[in-house]
Amino acid sequence: MLGAMWSYRGFVLGSVKREFQAKYRNTMLGAAWTVLSPLAMILVYTLIFSQVMRSKLPGASSEFAYSIYLCAGVLTWGLFAELTTRLQNMFLEQANLLKKVSFPRVCLPLIAVLNALVNFAIIFGLFLLFLALSGQFPGWIILALVPVLLLQLALALGLGMVLGVLNVFFRDVGQFFTIFLQFWFWLTPIVYPVSIIPPALRSYLAWNPMMPIIESYQNLLVGGRMPDWAALLPAAALAALLCLLGLKLFRKRAGEMVDEL
Repeated sequence: MLGAMWSYRGFVLGSVKREFQAKYRNTMLGAAWTVLSPLAMILVYTLIFSQVMRSKLPGASSEFAYSIYLCAGVLTWGLFAELTTRLQNMFLEQANLLKKVSFPRVCLPLIAVLNALVNFAIIFGLFLLFLALSGQFPGWIILALVPVLLLQLALALGLGMVLGVLNVFFRDVGQFFTIFLQFWFWLTPIVYPVSIIPPALRSYLAWNPMMPIIESYQNLLVGGRMPDWAALLPAAALAALLCLLGLKLFRKRAGEMVDEL
């Protein structure tokens, strides 16, 4: 499979480029919107929560602490939500391509991942620039986010692959997950710190695999603390399990999916 993806690397990279260009075709500012939209969001969060509402994060003295906490959670959750949503619909959206063109079907998840990463790199790069300009950049410890990001991608890829295959045969899967994703967002400490949750409920939130991932981003970017690698192990095990399950479903049902589509 890796050999097939490498052989079709031109097709994969060309697809990523075409989708990026198509997103901003017929707009006056073109690709500048990829910068303006996330920049506006970061500035609004900073202005509203640090200057207008004077929101404070428990245990943090910086006036930008809550804004950074919120941006770190929202931006990284956005990557997860975008990737899982794209993956669950990828076979339906590319039905004509699957039926007419012969190519390794595994290229489709790779294209979805690369597209999501391009968007995230632009947004998160602007966020890091904001941290540097505001004097809140955590330093070289930022490199510890790389394994956290890889874990997040693996979890989203595995879950998205499973949903993508199931969604071809049972269209209710995509509708259900769209609703479920909204509840999942609010059950993850993104807009609120975990410290305000009653202790009796924290044990239930521990079953949320995205909680330690989002907390790793927030703790590092707000307080400059290394991720709790032990807390990430259950999420890593689940990501590996979902990736294996998604791959097995994909390889077993690839032929049937074309007939179903």
